[in-house]
Amino acid sequence: MSILPPPTRVTPEDLLSLPDANGYELVDGRLVERQMGMESSKIALRIAFLIALFLEKRKLGDLFGSDTSYQCFPQAPDDVRRADVSFIRSGRFEGDRLPKGNCKIAPDLAVEVVSPNDLAFDVEEKVGLYLGAGVKSVWVVYPPTRTVKLHRSGAFSQLTEHDTITEPELLPGFSCKVGEFFV
Repeated sequence: MSILPPPTRVTPEDLLSLPDANGYELVDGRLVERQMGMESSKIALRIAFLIALFLEKRKLGDLFGSDTSYQCFPQAPDDVRRADVSFIRSGRFEGDRLPKGNCKIAPDLAVEVVSPNDLAFDVEEKVGLYLGAGVKSVWVVYPPTRTVKLHRSGAFSQLTEHDTITEPELLPGFSCKVGEFFV
């Protein structure tokens, strides 16, 4: 019988110093590899592109990709998570300067594109963390069914590729057919 040493706990500061940190999240002091598939990556970039086009003529806030790390979870202060796409409204950063390292401000919008290796439990746990941190809207995109589960505090809806997704509070005027995510 062999006894394994206890796993090494990693801090958010340790994560920042790793050479390949963008490929990991930090959950309960453990490194968790983010394994995004090619299809999921393409869809996340497409969503970011559609939102960026909308934001180009409007000064509503900043859009971020999957390498942005968030350490903003009151129920898990040492966790570091990464959304596939995220948005933070203008005026929320101190001095209008982007923070160095992990962002301590919860995004207003977080988009998660489900990859083949993602477990339903893990996705739902992440949605709960985001909502608990004050994220206003979380989009969970399911490529195989071409659907989006839209989570807002106290509300949930599921959209098909034929439905139109909007964000009247965060992105006033933004409107897009869900099917556009999968082009």
